[in-house]
Amino acid sequence: MERICDDIAAKAEGRVRIGVAESLTGGNIAARLSRARGSGDWFSGGIVAYRPEVKYGLLEVPDGPLVCAAAAAAMARSTARLLDADLVVAVTGEAGPDPQEDEAGTVCFGLFDGGETASDERRFGGEPGEIVAATVAHALRMLLSRLDG
Repeated sequence: MERICDDIAAKAEGRVRIGVAESLTGGNIAARLSRARGSGDWFSGGIVAYRPEVKYGLLEVPDGPLVCAAAAAAMARSTARLLDADLVVAVTGEAGPDPQEDEAGTVCFGLFDGGETASDERRFGGEPGEIVAATVAHALRMLLSRLDG
């Protein structure tokens, strides 16, 4: 993952400001990005939102389930506005072991890029720590792919 972050840094520098919105990953994506080369120039920061009230209020997630494409997209859009970021990845999901809304391993991703928002849903297997690690890796790959495209 360090190499992915180095690639993100090289492609983002001087081009875009990146932000993250995290729920089940608890700040792990932001921690990875903040350690990359020159992050002070391109990484706007992150919002870790665990409580539903924070997601519905601050991140303007629409009423309804919190583990869904619409929630992830809203998290990405709101974070872009709050952090003045051009490119944002957002994650919300269930790592387990006691899921609340969906099956453990269900993760929804939102991606905001220059005014447009897309979303994706994945299912990862394993223990909670493995699900979080897979989520972080996928989110970083999403950012890199968008910077490449």
